[in-house]
Amino acid sequence: MKIGRIETFYVPPRWLFVRVESDDGALGWGEASLEGHAEAVEGAFEALKDRFIGHDPYAIEDIWQVGYRGGFYRGGPVLMSALAGLEQALWDLKGRVLGLPAWEMLGGRVRDRCAPTPGSAATGRTRSPRRRTRGASRASRRSR
Repeated sequence: MKIGRIETFYVPPRWLFVRVESDDGALGWGEASLEGHAEAVEGAFEALKDRFIGHDPYAIEDIWQVGYRGGFYRGGPVLMSALAGLEQALWDLKGRVLGLPAWEMLGGRVRDRCAPTPGSAATGRTRSPRRRTRGASRASRRSR
């Protein structure tokens, strides 16, 4: 299996989605949005498309490393948004082919349930910003 096509889809007002399709028809979707700069991220995909068409879509870490380290300049919000969307699409493609959810491929379940924390909306006991600040001030004085 090889990457056959990488396409981007701009959805106004701010979203950019990426679809990776393998040569045998498997699909994966990711989101590569960067608020106010979708066109720039779309431009970054032009370079990524040329680089990764024909690669193994299961080599997700290798594709990410080559995409990040392969150019003279590294990082930045535009490149990182493009790589994030591409990586999501590759994990989605792999999960669809293998019949597994992404969380299962990334290490499995962490916990069976989570208890609500004090001050969360789930408990209904939220504290005002003033009360939180007072509590932080007291804790700060105790630690001196």
